[in-house]
Amino acid sequence: MVVIEPAVEPKVEEETSTSRQKPKSSLTETAAVEHLAPEEGSASEDERFEDALTEEQLNEKALNQANNAKAEGNKLFGSGRYDEALSQYEFALQIASEIPSSKEVCSMCHANRAGKYDDAIKESNKALELNPSYVKALIRRGEAHEKLEHYEEAIADMKKIIELDPSYDQATRNIRRLEPLAAEKREKMKEEMIGKLKDMGNNILGRFGMSVDNFKAVKDPNTGSYSISFQR
Repeated sequence: MVVIEPAVEPKVEEETSTSRQKPKSSLTETAAVEHLAPEEGSASEDERFEDALTEEQLNEKALNQANNAKAEGNKLFGSGRYDEALSQYEFALQIASEIPSSKEVCSMCHANRAGKYDDAIKESNKALELNPSYVKALIRRGEAHEKLEHYEEAIADMKKIIELDPSYDQATRNIRRLEPLAAEKREKMKEEMIGKLKDMGNNILGRFGMSVDNFKAVKDPNTGSYSISFQR
């Protein structure tokens, strides 16, 4: 007797709703990631902006920075913060030194950096090389020369100021005050030079038993020349 077993249907696993769903990424999230992580080697927005600027625009931007630094230096100088002011002037010069149109701001910074008398003369010289008609630099250099007793140089600066600005009466008053000082210094220097020459002459003549006192110079009132006579 043959027993026939009923056919067994294969089991089919039911997919759950969870297993059928696939994760989805929104377009907004994708765009945000792309924005936060730009591709390697791509130029930033600022870099692209800088590349788009012309040389003239870059120079103008640098000149504005230099002027701002100079203005800040002037404020610091006015409040007595001299070291900080000098730093601002130095910064302005570093920015503007390569810009052809920056001679004026460079000239002002050199003049404003003038502090001690020797430095004042050096910085004013640099300012005047850039702008020979810069009266402020001439005034500062003339004042520095006077403090160092360079009276002739100070007078020359005052005369130049009058040429550029005849209305500057202080320069005329300075010349009147400085001329007697310059004359007095010339006489003093002449006496010192004569003294040195006498010492030198005595050193040489002393080998022969003589001195410069053995020689007398007599001035001729008509010609202004001198005649020298020997006296024992």
